[in-house]
Amino acid sequence: MARDHRMIEPFESSQVSSGVVSYGVSSYGYDMRVASDFRIFTNVMNSIVDPKAFDPRSFVEFTGDVCIVPPNSFALARSVEYFRIPRNVVTITVGKSTYARCGIITNVTPFEPEWEGFVTLEISNTTPLPAKIYANEGIAQVLFFKGDEEPLVSYKDKKGKYQGQTGVTLPRL
Repeated sequence: MARDHRMIEPFESSQVSSGVVSYGVSSYGYDMRVASDFRIFTNVMNSIVDPKAFDPRSFVEFTGDVCIVPPNSFALARSVEYFRIPRNVVTITVGKSTYARCGIITNVTPFEPEWEGFVTLEISNTTPLPAKIYANEGIAQVLFFKGDEEPLVSYKDKKGKYQGQTGVTLPRL
């Protein structure tokens, strides 16, 4: 399906794991990579994180091969891969065990039927120590579920607010 529907671009048809946090096709899913653009949350400006009125002063922009997430902090990033989800598919994404065993949690909401775009990744460092995130390496595994029937309304049909996102996308109301 990935090739037939151009679901994942670029698509790695096998698991790449030599010297990196693995990425590519896995047994029942796909291990996506994190790109080199990050938004690291900070309290320097004493902003309040409000999903209805997000203040961009809440974070520092960073681009690089390794992102250091401060202790007990949080970063936003995006996937290397662009996803196009077919109308009869939904996904669930879970963090990779290599990071989870270091106290780094990756959260991604489900990709609804006919959603497409780069994935905005929410990366939490739950430890009291700084944590490294390696750009262009695996960050989370996407699991795909094919429905027996198509939904009545897809993400595309309802003109979802995150459709076609291209970079690290901040909250929208």
